[in-house]
Amino acid sequence: MMKIPPYLKKGDLIGITCSSSKMELAAAEYAAGVISSWGYQVHLGITVGTSFHNFSAPDELRLEELQSMLDDPEIKAIVFGRGGYGMICLLDKLDFTRFRKHPKWLCGYSDITTLHTHVQHRYGIATLHSLMCSGITEATAENVYVDSLHQALRGKAYKYAAAPHELNRPGEASGVLVGGNLSLLANLSGTRSQIDTKGKILLLEDISEYRYNVDRMMYNLKRAGWLDKLAGLVVGAFVDGKETTTPFGQNEFEIIQNIVKDYKYPVCYDFPSGHQVENYALRLGVKHQLKVGAKGSTLYTAK
Repeated sequence: MMKIPPYLKKGDLIGITCSSSKMELAAAEYAAGVISSWGYQVHLGITVGTSFHNFSAPDELRLEELQSMLDDPEIKAIVFGRGGYGMICLLDKLDFTRFRKHPKWLCGYSDITTLHTHVQHRYGIATLHSLMCSGITEATAENVYVDSLHQALRGKAYKYAAAPHELNRPGEASGVLVGGNLSLLANLSGTRSQIDTKGKILLLEDISEYRYNVDRMMYNLKRAGWLDKLAGLVVGAFVDGKETTTPFGQNEFEIIQNIVKDYKYPVCYDFPSGHQVENYALRLGVKHQLKVGAKGSTLYTAK
């Protein structure tokens, strides 16, 4: 059984850190203001607004700050500033002893997939696949996707819909939701952070990948057994796909459909999750129901 971190109450403290790539201070401060308007206190870490090559700070400083926020009992959730790259550099140096005794919500996606999968597989603690501070802007602050982060932190049940898609495979599934960014999941395959997907609903999304590489990563998952015994598959956004001089011949959804065509579980394509504005907050490690039909798909928290 997954351990569910406590949901937040008004007045609770949320930490914001940039454990991967750098983020502009003004953008983080704006996001912090929106989160504060929900009734929470916000602590901006020292890695917010700093720069060290592509990272927010050297490994040692990013590690120290994330460790401090994981350990701090006053911080009830951590919302990451942005993704990019860098979490893998810290993962094996983090000490989760205090976090395991007093878990808190870890909120993010993209590069944060590395942390999500590690925490779920190694310690059985649920996390939140959601937009980060980079997704909370003047243009998005009042939309349903930003609000979904607020509601998920409060513990509110949700039921999200996706439009019909010609590649959808109809059916119903029940299982714990796992997954996230395809390239991160493929890179974690065979490591001690690899998740167990048997009986699970797997979420996949990605950005700026060459289409032949999406094909290769999907074959990686298939050969490693990730796809064999799923309860269901939710395919989120695959944006800004790249081609070589000679086109691959299939788009990302067609590539995935070809890899999973021999399985029987339901598959939903173009679910509102990933590197786009339409990015619902999803509780990874928590049981969900997936229904895929002629009128579209729904994914919702199971009772």
